[in-house]
Amino acid sequence: MRKIVHIDMDCFYAAIEERENPSLKGKPVGVGGSSRRGVLTTANYEARKYGCRSAMPVFKALELCPQLILVRTRFDLYRTVSAQVRAIFGRFTDKIEPLSLDEAYLDLSHLNTSAAALAREIRTQIKEETGGLTASAGIAPNKMIAKIASDWRKPDGQFEVKPEEVDAFMKALPVRRIWGVGGKMAGKLESIGIRTCGELQQFDKIEMARRFGRWGLELWELCRGIDIREVRTERIRKSLSTENTFRENLHSLADLRPVMHPMIEEVAADLVRHEDRQIRSLVLKMKFADFTRTTAERAHTWVDKEIFEELLAEAWQRSEGRGVRLLGVGVRFRDPEDHRQMELL
Repeated sequence: MRKIVHIDMDCFYAAIEERENPSLKGKPVGVGGSSRRGVLTTANYEARKYGCRSAMPVFKALELCPQLILVRTRFDLYRTVSAQVRAIFGRFTDKIEPLSLDEAYLDLSHLNTSAAALAREIRTQIKEETGGLTASAGIAPNKMIAKIASDWRKPDGQFEVKPEEVDAFMKALPVRRIWGVGGKMAGKLESIGIRTCGELQQFDKIEMARRFGRWGLELWELCRGIDIREVRTERIRKSLSTENTFRENLHSLADLRPVMHPMIEEVAADLVRHEDRQIRSLVLKMKFADFTRTTAERAHTWVDKEIFEELLAEAWQRSEGRGVRLLGVGVRFRDPEDHRQMELL
């Protein structure tokens, strides 16, 4: 039986800024969005009380919370702290799958100690060695449930779903907590009387496919807590990217551009750790409201905002009026083996 832990740093960027500037503590803070046309990269818990959240336009955040303190992003600093945290993970396992600078999956199946005890120790070491930064953890037999569980006792807490508790946990779980079920999908399910995973489990695979297409077959497994994905550790990275899933679908290029800009900055900052790799192309991914997706790609050797703007417009043209639920930007690396073969030739 696998022991998977999902570690999620609490308001990571904002927490680092509060650590660096203690006068910010107890005040609503938003990171990112240097102008009213920008967007928030994150907001601390004080700001969230007013409804501020990541990917929200700054002007909207200021309407909700006029006293919001805006702080510019400092990805170099965040990346340094992230490396500290990952070094702590490495003391417990080499099976680590980073999802971003502030969260990762850990596979602790090979250790005899209780996964909950290990997660507690990891969180303690993070707090002691990063100057008080806190992390929340979810512990479960698979990645999906571990990620859901890490939200259960935020901030600075953890929650475990043991193998024998999975059935009861999933039956009571609201369907909107499942990955991929946004507001629109939750509304569609609610219209047919489905609010919990237990209620969704009434439908067999054929009915799920009839009602929801290919996504219905995946949803049949997810609502039962079935997730066979392994914690993947990449030996040689083929790409580097960041993604943003929106709570509400975005419906225009004007909405998407300010969201994309800080994402490009994050990728550019993270590339410093991969100075030995050559960029082959720039990539933009877009997922639409109906869960179909498209990718726009251009051969290029450095992060160029103008090209990302062109890729965004290219992908948006394929939307056919559908709202956008996810945006991703990134780079693909050249294969080091290809480079060595060219040198031999």
